[in-house]
This record gives sequence, structure tokens and C-alpha cells, in this order.
Amino acid sequence: MVRGALAALLALEPDIEVVAQVDRGDEVVAAALESRPHVALVDIEMPGGGGIEATSALRREVPACQVLILTTFGRPGYLRRALAAGASGFMLKDAPASELAVAIRRTMAGERVVDPDLAIQALSEGDSPLSPRETEVLAASADGATLAEVARRLCLSEGTVRNHLSAAIQKLEARNRMEAVRIAQEKGWL
Repeated sequence: MVRGALAALLALEPDIEVVAQVDRGDEVVAAALESRPHVALVDIEMPGGGGIEATSALRREVPACQVLILTTFGRPGYLRRALAAGASGFMLKDAPASELAVAIRRTMAGERVVDPDLAIQALSEGDSPLSPRETEVLAASADGATLAEVARRLCLSEGTVRNHLSAAIQKLEARNRMEAVRIAQEKGWL
């Protein structure tokens, strides 16, 4: 519904043409290969793979297409990960449609467009303190899996999983792994 409304609003702009719409992250690249857009608006959370993965794939497969992330999740970690994946911009969905049209034009012109309040928050918050392996182990345990299940999924020993979870809990100053998962998700690190 939101995607359709955005497309309708953007279609009212005289210099913007909506050439494709998809509702799944794993459909983004195929649609872009077929329609060759100048700018792709991608949501952070979509079924079939998230916007950060779709951004990486777009930048690899359709390098001429700039990516503007549009999301309700204004988390500094998401902003950092999106920019690292090759996004040209990061806007919140509650921005007025006129601001979105300006952001699309600026993105097409090769500028970086980032919500200023989120940029300040991301700069003041810093990078994730978690190592890549700690992030992977914490993400694998987010669904409440046991140590044995996480170890099996990641082909690690239970002791190694326990050590990585303990380090993540300590770094995030959490009381337990579920609180560590919550903190990491709220900051956009997972």
C-alpha cells in the first residue's frame, strides 16, 4: 500500500517516471536489469532479503543505478550498513513527498542524500563494537536457538558460540543474550 502511494505521488512529478515496482528484496535486481532505472528506492526490511542485501546486489549487477534507501527504521547502524553497501542516500518514510522528489533528483545528480538528524546520530553513536563473528553468532541466536543449535547452524563448537555470545553481551552491556540481541537490533547492528 505504501509502495503504491509513493509511486502515485512520484508519478505526479513532471521529471520522475516510476518504471518498476517490486515487493520483495530478491526481485529488485531482476526488475532493475529489465527496466534500467537511474535511481532505485529500496526499503530496509522486505520479504525475500532486506534492502541492504538488495543494495549490494544492485551496485554489483546494475552499477549505473543509484540506490536511495527509504525506511521507517531510522537506526544509525542501518545507515552505516546501507552506505557501506553502496547506497547513495538514506531517507525516512515520514519525510514529505516533496522532500523525497528532491532527494531522488539529488541522488540522480550524484549527490549523497542522508536524513540530517540520523546522520548526526550515526556519527555520535560510532561503529558497532561487535566483531563480524560476534554479530553472526548473536544474529543466529536471535530466534532463541540453543547454544547447540547455533553451533550446528554456524559449524562452530558450543564453547566457541558461548565465548562469542559472552563477548557480545559484555560489549553491549546487556544482562543476557536476548537483551544483547534487542540492543543490537535497535541500533541497526543486526
